[in-house]
Amino acid sequence: MSQSPGEPVGSVVTLWRYPVKSMLGEELNASDVTERGLLGDRSYALVDSADGKIASAKNPRKWPRMFEFRAALASDAEGGESPPAVRITMPDGDLVTSEQADHDQRLSRVLGRAVSLQAAGRGDHLSAAVPQGGRAGTAEEYWPDMDGLDYRDTVTDFDLPQDTFFDCAAVHLLSTATLDQLHEFNPHGRFEVRRFRPNIVVDTAEFGGGFAEDAWIGHTVLMGDQVRLTITDHCPRCVMTTLAQADLPKDSGILRTAAQHNHVNVGVYASVAHGGKVRRGDRIWVE
Repeated sequence: MSQSPGEPVGSVVTLWRYPVKSMLGEELNASDVTERGLLGDRSYALVDSADGKIASAKNPRKWPRMFEFRAALASDAEGGESPPAVRITMPDGDLVTSEQADHDQRLSRVLGRAVSLQAAGRGDHLSAAVPQGGRAGTAEEYWPDMDGLDYRDTVTDFDLPQDTFFDCAAVHLLSTATLDQLHEFNPHGRFEVRRFRPNIVVDTAEFGGGFAEDAWIGHTVLMGDQVRLTITDHCPRCVMTTLAQADLPKDSGILRTAAQHNHVNVGVYASVAHGGKVRRGDRIWVE
């Protein structure tokens, strides 16, 4: 690495939390960071009552409407054992909260499948999604027919980290340089933050371009109020990046560009070495 802890590599430009797995989330000005990532992130998920699997937009053939829902915590998360109630905006604009007795019925009716809204980290909440002897949920991923992917035109199962609703890691970082680089490769694609669902977006414009965060893997990133993140791996992308959401059109070219130019990777995963507070504008250092 050419940078030392005395040389910043960027600054936090946006923060995102997704209280319900695979639903649209909420943009934040600041957040506490714990060993489970940004406080309240992926606190809830929908579980399919038929097979016990976690609902995921990674399989849009089964769950085609997940991006029509938006979730936000009903109050500030405070780091207790139980997450705050979640407020979900339905496709028709109706609101449903986790505190309402009929929330499962209302969500199931819109989705066309029987589901239950469940909270992460409590063994009694995962029911059929939990294999004997553990609390790891299972979800499905559809792999489109595209060069550069591990599978083609098939659906596979994958296990989530125990007691969580994360796909792989607690924190996902993405740089503006990576978005700019992808757009340079494919000027017709809308490579917007929303497609990639990161937690922390870092503006690296002053400090270099390309796939900037790839060089941070194996290092520690410092930011905010004593926050230290261990950058663990690339973030391989999936069909979710191609899906329509709000004004963004469906576009398989998004994933194809990542496959052709960066081994399907966009952004990096991180674990939390030390928690604290992170805010927009905080400088980022790599050691």
